[in-house]
Amino acid sequence: MNEIHLDFEAYLTLAVLLTIVPWFYVKFKYRKSDKTPEGVAGHILSFAYSFFPVFFFVLLVRTFVFEPFRIPSSSMMPTLLTGDFIVVSKYSYGLKLPVLHDTIIEIGHPKRGDVAVFRYPLDQKLDYIKRVIGLPGDDVFYDVRTKHVYINGELIEQDKIGVYEGFLDDLQARNRVIEKTEQLGDQSHRMLTINGADIQNFQYTRLKVPEGHYFVMGDNRDNSADSRYWGLVPERNLVGRAEFIWMHWRTPHFFEGLKRIGSKII
Repeated sequence: MNEIHLDFEAYLTLAVLLTIVPWFYVKFKYRKSDKTPEGVAGHILSFAYSFFPVFFFVLLVRTFVFEPFRIPSSSMMPTLLTGDFIVVSKYSYGLKLPVLHDTIIEIGHPKRGDVAVFRYPLDQKLDYIKRVIGLPGDDVFYDVRTKHVYINGELIEQDKIGVYEGFLDDLQARNRVIEKTEQLGDQSHRMLTINGADIQNFQYTRLKVPEGHYFVMGDNRDNSADSRYWGLVPERNLVGRAEFIWMHWRTPHFFEGLKRIGSKII
């Protein structure tokens, strides 16, 4: 059974459904007249008539085109920082019905290396953002000792850059935070590991990814709750692909954060 939870999208859909009938009523009853509805009922009808186009437009854009999100944690550092505001393309992984989230038109599927937003499988009220590592059919192995990923037996190379010198407020043991690059598919992206970090007790270090599911990980590899802990992301949980940063807001680094505006997410 599909689980439905009430969020902004649900309330927006409800607003559209509640105003569409009054809109049509006023539109056709008074279309050839200068009269307007009167009394309390008239005010309600006038309100619905005025706001239905707004609700409908916002719902269309938010459901099928773009949706803004705010990054609340450091799990995707250095790609995304706490306080980043990002734009997510909703159409990248297919057009889906609001609230029900069933795909009605297939447009595309996640590629290896995409930064994707999805509804957390263990709590559908939460939106998570991680990088797509394993695609359907892949055998994914994460070596907890070397912190390397193997896909279908092939090592995903990591190249060391050096000690991370970027935004450090969210990181502990700063002198042990190492920045690297990793090649996933056609794109190279930055990532972090922590020298000397305890070997964590991941529940899933090796998984065969079934059809309709994805294995995801955070770029801050030693500080990310992802598929290594709670498993795979079902395709119907996908919200969209992260495209670019449109704002950064965090008081201690306000001016440095402004430089991130417009940055494409890779």
